[in-house]
Amino acid sequence: MLTEYPKIPKTSVEIVEPPVTGKVRHVLLDFDGTLSMIRDGWQDAMVPMMVEVLKPCSKNEPVEALKALVIDFVDHLTGKQTIYQMIRLAEEVAKRGGSPLDPLEYKNIYNQRFRPVVQKRISELRSGKARPDDLMVGGARELLEELRRRGVTLYVASGTDIEFVREEAAVLAIDHYFNGGIFGALPNYQDFSKEKVIRKILADFHLEGPELLVIGDGYVEIENARRVSAIAVGLVSEESNRYHMNADKRERLLRAGAHLLAAPDFRDARGMLEYLLKN
Repeated sequence: MLTEYPKIPKTSVEIVEPPVTGKVRHVLLDFDGTLSMIRDGWQDAMVPMMVEVLKPCSKNEPVEALKALVIDFVDHLTGKQTIYQMIRLAEEVAKRGGSPLDPLEYKNIYNQRFRPVVQKRISELRSGKARPDDLMVGGARELLEELRRRGVTLYVASGTDIEFVREEAAVLAIDHYFNGGIFGALPNYQDFSKEKVIRKILADFHLEGPELLVIGDGYVEIENARRVSAIAVGLVSEESNRYHMNADKRERLLRAGAHLLAAPDFRDARGMLEYLLKN
């Protein structure tokens, strides 16, 4: 049974398992769903595209069954690089006797489907029709400002392609906060993972686990953080998609081992950082 710890006073941050505090020197953040909402609703492009791919080689399977299958594995793989979802799609095509495309081709099809949505949001930001904070998680900018004020080194790592992460961080006017670097998916997907970034930070700066804080809304970065004894903060952010995916985000973050949970955004970031950094 989960031990009930009190919330940090005057915040919406729940202490699930008290970590070692007062040692944080470096902070790694996830991007989509943790800082940026530019890609909110991406599932509404990916799921139909995958169902369309599977239908021709699924003679006896109802469309609703295919949709349920796709929703399940897309949801399960969320947080990893997009290519892993496409690898699974190729596997499902092969299972049904079809001839799958290279997963990179499926990824390109998905990007072409969703890119107009992203481009529209970026155009609205560039024209001034939308403000950067309109397409960010609440309190995210204040979180970044407070972390930099406290002198920690900041990084962002995302399963989205690196060129998109850089563009979107720039249009949100937050790229300058990441003095440690911006990381994202590479053409050779095996060259990048959030775990590799975490281990590189620890090795490069000879850090002990509690000197690194990892913040994200996905189970992947939380599990990666716990494996190296880093502090893990899970964000139970709200996402919009017609399939109600990530509806159990809180439970996933708990299972992944989050020390703290913030919900539904970073409106109480200052109190959280007072507790974790104590400086």
